[in-house]
Amino acid sequence: MKHLLKMLDLSTEEIIEILNLADQLKYELKHGIPHPHLKGKTLGMIFQKASTRTRVSFETGMYQLGGYPLFLSSNDLQIGRGEPVQDTARVLSRYLDGIMIRTFEQKEVEDLAEYGSIPIINGLTDFCHPCQVLADLMTIREFKGSFDGLKMCFIGDGNNMANSLIVGCLKVGMSVSIACPDDYQPPKEILDFAKGYGDKFEMTNVPMQAAKGADVLITDVWASMGQEGEAEKRKKAFAGYQINDELMVQANEGAMVLHCLPAHREEEITEKVFEAHANEIFEEAENRLHAQKAVMVKLMAN
Repeated sequence: MKHLLKMLDLSTEEIIEILNLADQLKYELKHGIPHPHLKGKTLGMIFQKASTRTRVSFETGMYQLGGYPLFLSSNDLQIGRGEPVQDTARVLSRYLDGIMIRTFEQKEVEDLAEYGSIPIINGLTDFCHPCQVLADLMTIREFKGSFDGLKMCFIGDGNNMANSLIVGCLKVGMSVSIACPDDYQPPKEILDFAKGYGDKFEMTNVPMQAAKGADVLITDVWASMGQEGEAEKRKKAFAGYQINDELMVQANEGAMVLHCLPAHREEEITEKVFEAHANEIFEEAENRLHAQKAVMVKLMAN
């Protein structure tokens, strides 16, 4: 494991190793046990998309690991404004020990990894969100004990979250069912991957069908960053793609609900369901910190 670019790159064993280390680091933090695995290391954090959880969790995590986080906004860099990504990668590789980037195009993340000589962590692209899904898997295992026999249901847009959830949940042995409108399905690359898991993967445009027998239900906003101009169109397309009491009846008793946040209550999820599962959702948010610390240790501790 040289980088974290997308869930497709990780083996099942690598995912489990990250989750096990995340559990350990969470335990040590809760019990006041220092773990300065990255003492003297510097992480450059490139943000071309705004963020709350990503910036705070990476910055805090790097401090807790004994390292130094350096925030770099799009105004601080020449990427896309005259300097090729490959040159930026080679320059930053001489200053930093690792780079986390939150941006739009997956190619930009891949190019940084290709041309640089330090670990690259994908903090989010339009294609995938591996850090969030590692936190989701960590949370599922915390609440359910293991992944064995579990079914994950995703309701909503076949977006970066859906892409990474499909891959991550299938790789750890869960069954996956997603419900999205026909015009908002995940890309072919993800669907081709999922087909390799046979009847462990299901895609439908009927949310009630997808939710049947689910142990974990997950959703995301209907209009992500950069899609604000399509908000009204998307509201019409996703009408009915909501996690609500009626949908929860289809799931197994004791099913948990996750949301990567921010949540638009009464759109993709009702206020009632959100608050009923707030403990799970905010534990998921906290686990971004622990899962990302595990990724940084795996990539940068040597």
